[in-house]
Amino acid sequence: MNPIWINKVDSTNSEALRRLPSLPSGTVLAAREQTAGRGQRGNTWFSEPGKNLTFSVVLKSLDLPAAEAFRLNCLCSVAVSDFLASYGVSSSVKWPNDIYVAGRKICGMLLENGLADGSVAYSVMGIGINVNQTEFPQLANATSMVLAARPEEATPSVAKKKADAPSGAPPSRLTAELDLVHCLDVFLGKLQALLPQLRSAELFEEYERRLYRLGTSARYHDMLEDVDFDGIIRGVDPDGRLRIEDASGEIRRYYFKEVSYIL
Repeated sequence: MNPIWINKVDSTNSEALRRLPSLPSGTVLAAREQTAGRGQRGNTWFSEPGKNLTFSVVLKSLDLPAAEAFRLNCLCSVAVSDFLASYGVSSSVKWPNDIYVAGRKICGMLLENGLADGSVAYSVMGIGINVNQTEFPQLANATSMVLAARPEEATPSVAKKKADAPSGAPPSRLTAELDLVHCLDVFLGKLQALLPQLRSAELFEEYERRLYRLGTSARYHDMLEDVDFDGIIRGVDPDGRLRIEDASGEIRRYYFKEVSYIL
């Protein structure tokens, strides 16, 4: 996976889809500036130019049944979590694929899959990771690696292999910016290491283990019934449905856009 760096583009996912027929599997398009980055639910993804990682990975011929497409979310989420851990940043996965650090969003993803004959023909996996940005005027609940990483566990030049930082410990700023090219290389190494496990039980278990609010009582909004309720996340079904146990002990199952977190 050798990334192709683009100085300025509307969206790396949009560009990858435009060029899809000519792109071999494993192509990575990375932008120094996105003018119209796209996120889940039709949201825009704002990123300060030259400060963060905004890129798309193209995978083809995955031999993945369409019913198991959710595993691509697991793959990307665990890869980002492993990447952040190597810089001393402990994270969790807010279902389905937002990455949170200390209750704040550090990464968002947009996976666009093409299906053919009951299988995933291709996947364009768009990922935005906040790296060096320190101010988020348009986002009240965001953070970045430079804000959250521990300087004793990460440097701009070397990604040290460390265990997750202790939970509840206060974050501290890095004293220098991280090199984006090096960061992307580190991430792609994590992604490539996980690819052979795409259909494994171990990858799915790792994804579940890192779920934001797993086993913790919190407030949610049922978008189907338009009601708030207290619940505990118990895991995710193989088809990607989130399992939440409500106050009565009943397990509720939700597809994407059927439940929202009350933060």
